[in-house]
Amino acid sequence: MKSKKTYFKWILVVIWMAVIFSFSNDPAVVSDEKSGFVLKMMNTLGIDLNSYFGELANFIVRKAGHFTEYFILYVLLFHALEDNYSLKQSLIISLAITFLYACSDEFHQIFIPGREGRFRDVLIDTSGGIFALILAVMMKVRGQTPGI
Repeated sequence: MKSKKTYFKWILVVIWMAVIFSFSNDPAVVSDEKSGFVLKMMNTLGIDLNSYFGELANFIVRKAGHFTEYFILYVLLFHALEDNYSLKQSLIISLAITFLYACSDEFHQIFIPGREGRFRDVLIDTSGGIFALILAVMMKVRGQTPGI
């Protein structure tokens, strides 16, 4: 029988997938406004990304968002899976699900006004998962358990 803790971990995975879906469901105009808000907040903190990256600042913020969303998804999946699978299986299955969800997310965006499904974004999303995998392995090798 699964513990309440395991169910809670899976609930977090599903909630986070819904958050990603919600972000992807925004039309391009709304998504650009959110990126612009992040740029303004960074500027308020004294970090003017526009002066560093110029026209690429919005693009970089958006892709950093992709990377971060899927980094978090991988971590949540890994923690949910490690209760029932070996370390190696948990690492691989988490990455496979992260990649497949990224693919489905880009497919979903084809149907959203002003958005496109791009394989480049699948690679960026999956890179977030790969980075989380590397950190999980490093922490396990050092004897630390990555926490949520």
